[in-house]
Amino acid sequence: MAAPRKRFSAVILCSIAVSISFIQHAACNTDEKVEEFFKSGHTNNWAVLVDTSRFWFNYRHVANVLSIYRSVKRLGIPDSRIILMVADDMACNPRNPRPATVFNNANQHINVYGDDVEVDYRGYEVTVENFIRVLTGRLPPSTPRSKRLLSDERSNILVYMTGHGGDGFLKFQDAEEVSNVELADAFQQMWTKRRYHELFFMIDTCQAESMFQKFYSPNILAVASSKIGEDSLSHHVDPALGVYVIDRYTYYALEFLEKVNPSGKQTVGQFLRVCPKSQCISTVSVRTDLFKRDPDKVPLTDFFGSVRNVEILPETITLKNMSLDKERDSCGKDGCPTDDLSSKMKYAEQFPMPV
Repeated sequence: MAAPRKRFSAVILCSIAVSISFIQHAACNTDEKVEEFFKSGHTNNWAVLVDTSRFWFNYRHVANVLSIYRSVKRLGIPDSRIILMVADDMACNPRNPRPATVFNNANQHINVYGDDVEVDYRGYEVTVENFIRVLTGRLPPSTPRSKRLLSDERSNILVYMTGHGGDGFLKFQDAEEVSNVELADAFQQMWTKRRYHELFFMIDTCQAESMFQKFYSPNILAVASSKIGEDSLSHHVDPALGVYVIDRYTYYALEFLEKVNPSGKQTVGQFLRVCPKSQCISTVSVRTDLFKRDPDKVPLTDFFGSVRNVEILPETITLKNMSLDKERDSCGKDGCPTDDLSSKMKYAEQFPMPV
């Protein structure tokens, strides 16, 4: 009778060993899946889309920004994570022969104004001050959530700007301008305050390259529709409206985006090569030295989409706290300090006002 007991005990021990091996294998697979899920380092996407021009003859700039807005919504970024700033409401302009519509093509197939456009800042709300406040989070406490960029250190942010610019500045409503230095410093504030993981800056204006030359913050990828000294040109006129309806660079960028779907394999590198000089007439300029990843290996949906694979796991997964990461860059104009300055910095709720 003793032999069967030993045999039975051996079977139990073998079963336990197999179970332990299975658990260890499952744990390894879980770790691999987590690494695969978070290999880009970000967990959420935001977009800040800005048109800075007023007046009917700048119809194309409104069409530009609304077209990009339509594309990022189609690819998965919800309105709650899009800040849309439109300086003039062309849909309600008395010169518009088709009220409540904005078209980006003379064929008028798609009304990019649509029925579900949520404009966060419109008309005289589109100012340099409000734009900088949105980026840096320095808004009055009464500002509703829909007007706030509630990003964090795991946020990938798309910043798209269109309007009239020159060497080192972009005009806001023909009344003021934001300089490339102010924009660079705003992005540095964002980095110091842990407001983004990676940022993709895209601008369509004359001499657009000058707007990203002063950037010095990590993890920024930038593309501009024209080099310094070049104009960024319009694409075509809609005879029914009597104005140009879209700019050349944005037109070809949208042509590329329309072929992208949320699960598509197109990369940021492919997007950066959109609109060669033979099409744009201006020279598209790119800056990649601040960006750590290879653009040809970065999915375009890391910035233009917001679709995440979801799998329910029985284990609790603890993500690395990036705020406590000693290796995270905090470089400035004068180099890379060893101490984390973010905890020492405080910001006033409002800009200083004259007494």
